[in-house]
Amino acid sequence: MMKTIQPAHAPLVMYSHMAYNLSNYFKEPRLENTTVKENRLNIRCDVHARELLDKAATYAHVSVSEFVLSHALASAVQVVQANEQITLKPEDFRAFLAALDTPPEPNAALKKAMKLHSRQAVR
Repeated sequence: MMKTIQPAHAPLVMYSHMAYNLSNYFKEPRLENTTVKENRLNIRCDVHARELLDKAATYAHVSVSEFVLSHALASAVQVVQANEQITLKPEDFRAFLAALDTPPEPNAALKKAMKLHSRQAVR
């Protein structure tokens, strides 16, 4: 897992989501009545929490389920982004790209690891 680095001037952000479809992953959470909801999430709370959620959902003109889910998803996106991104200064980003473009020659330990991997990998 990559930790976020937040230097004073950090305009470039890279995401470590090679396996995710980012265009859908980081969209604002939207709930639509036409969405097929196949999973259930049950939570327990005290009376005060339930009353507060009921009041907030009423003000937002949505059901408690829609209110809780939309706010939980928005929070989840923030937590995931904070844990899966790295922010670099422009000069650090250029150095990173240069390192990708000119990787060092494999050393003995890397060659040994690759041989071990090729023997253990399922083909």
